Amino acid sequence: MFNTKLSKSLYSRIIAKRVLLLILMAVILLLVLGYSITLGVADITMKDVYGVILQKITGITLGNYTNFDQGIILKIRLPRVLLGLITGLSLGANGTVMQSLLRNPLASPYTLGVSSASALGAGMAIVLGNYILGTEMMVQYGSWIIIMGSFVMGILSIILINVISSLKKGGAATLILAGVALSYLFSAGISFLKYTSNHEQLAELTIWLMGGLYRAEWIDVLILTPIMIICFIFLIKLAWDINTLNAGEEVAENLGIDVKTLRRKGSFITALLTSCVVAFTGIIGFVGLLAPHVCRMIFGNDNRFLIIASGLMGAIILVLADTAARLIINPTELPIGIITSICGAPFFLYILIRRKSDYF
Repeated sequence: MFNTKLSKSLYSRIIAKRVLLLILMAVILLLVLGYSITLGVADITMKDVYGVILQKITGITLGNYTNFDQGIILKIRLPRVLLGLITGLSLGANGTVMQSLLRNPLASPYTLGVSSASALGAGMAIVLGNYILGTEMMVQYGSWIIIMGSFVMGILSIILINVISSLKKGGAATLILAGVALSYLFSAGISFLKYTSNHEQLAELTIWLMGGLYRAEWIDVLILTPIMIICFIFLIKLAWDINTLNAGEEVAENLGIDVKTLRRKGSFITALLTSCVVAFTGIIGFVGLLAPHVCRMIFGNDNRFLIIASGLMGAIILVLADTAARLIINPTELPIGIITSICGAPFFLYILIRRKSDYF
């Protein structure tokens, strides 16, 4: 009886500690978002940032803000950091789910070939758009055609992966190997498009492949927000089953969990969310790989908290990386994929060297 009460008390303290850590991460994220908006060619204070946003939402005025400051904050920087928030949340949470479902610490949101497929779709739109749709159409709607091409190819890759998995009735190894094979196939298509493109098309495709938030608009945020929320709800609903899977496939199956169905559901949701995000931002690596490993050292393997924590950490990493990309060679900017790779790779190696045990 005493041991039972002690266990419940210890469990309650652990849960309370993790909840407080999540709240702390959320506060840090809000501060990072606000600080990121202040940085750039035009100097804007944190007070002005939150004052303009509060005035826009509630109508309460805390000061006199020029039209220039309001335009910079509301039309340029705020949609950019919000797109970074959505992208970081998505990639971080997806990385955790993929690593747990596939029981592979190197798994990421791009493991199933979604990034290569999306890149191929964007490349086809960039290189072949003028020939198929005409120059006038590409001039008017070029950015949206690239987004749609990337999204459609990403979705097709999800469907193809699930068809292959269903035919083979396989597990994690089947999903990983199918993703690797398709990634090579799609990469060959990208290489062909690069080889046959002109200089202007090649430059645009190369910049898209390195990822960035420079095209951020409010319409992007409005489209991605409901998709992210819905996918997050489904992923969190799968958290208990994923926790059980961490104990081993046999244990999970003995407890009544259909492991193959769980993997298909999880991989489909993560790949869908990844393809949506990638369509708007291009390829941004390392966020979905790094954030889960950092959070596992803090929260352990409980996916009820780990999914949310990895999303918050992914958002913090991505917004900071985007801020650095804007400032390093100001007034121009570096592709964000360069920053995440340069900073992420050494830090990831440091984590691997210092960690005391395996995560899986």
